[in-house]
Amino acid sequence: METIVPLLEIIRRLRGKNGCVWDQKQTPMTMWKCMAEEMYELEEAIVNDDTQNICEELGDVLFQVLFVLEIFTENNRFEFSEVINGIAEKMIRRHPHVYDTAVVETEEELHRQWEQIKAGEKETAGAKHKKLNQNENIMPVGSALDSVPKGMPGLLRALKVSKSAVKEGFDWEDIYQVLDTVKEEIKEFETALEKESQDEAMMEFGDILFSLVNVARFAGFHPETALSSATSKFEGRFRLMEKALHRDRIDLKELSPQEKQVHWQRAKQGYDR
Repeated sequence: METIVPLLEIIRRLRGKNGCVWDQKQTPMTMWKCMAEEMYELEEAIVNDDTQNICEELGDVLFQVLFVLEIFTENNRFEFSEVINGIAEKMIRRHPHVYDTAVVETEEELHRQWEQIKAGEKETAGAKHKKLNQNENIMPVGSALDSVPKGMPGLLRALKVSKSAVKEGFDWEDIYQVLDTVKEEIKEFETALEKESQDEAMMEFGDILFSLVNVARFAGFHPETALSSATSKFEGRFRLMEKALHRDRIDLKELSPQEKQVHWQRAKQGYDR
């Protein structure tokens, strides 16, 4: 395993006295935006199974993580060793079937064990928080959804919220019940469109998306990955159609709906992914 020290030295030089003006003025908040962009680029590389880009984007993400870590270290908020030791202890604690004597025979048991350990950690953290605030007269009532960050992308947050509710026993019985919900939401969306109520239509459209996120959850794949794959497929087909039209000197905007459909079907048939 290669050491990360050279990367840390680069970051320290960039942020040092004679470093880069841009790097010197960055904060955790500004760097988070950069990190989020790099994460999406990594996702695209993984979806496309592009080995070279995966390697490059992993490096970009790692650099952003280390950059943020260095900023906190500079401000004496915590040390690099605390981050490493904290996650190492957590992973060992959450894998007692590997590092201790616990026995799990199915993936379901594995998930159950993980959630039980995680819940125990939160209970311990909550007890510490309560002790620190023992002089308060009223303690806030926690929710199963408190751990879901509000700044997450929509589909990802919808999935996280759904999973948190499921852990509390609130869920559909099977995927077909969710599909029925999707159909109901589509009807409600159509009704809102007929009423020409944009606000209501937007809310009903959101209900459709939220229900579809749960369809993906039941089906066993991530909605973000599914959408990314579908978008990449559309993009590939559209680019192929554009190329063919350009070759034949045809303007897409001047085609009739029927002609557009003919060219689109050709692109679909010719697109190999």
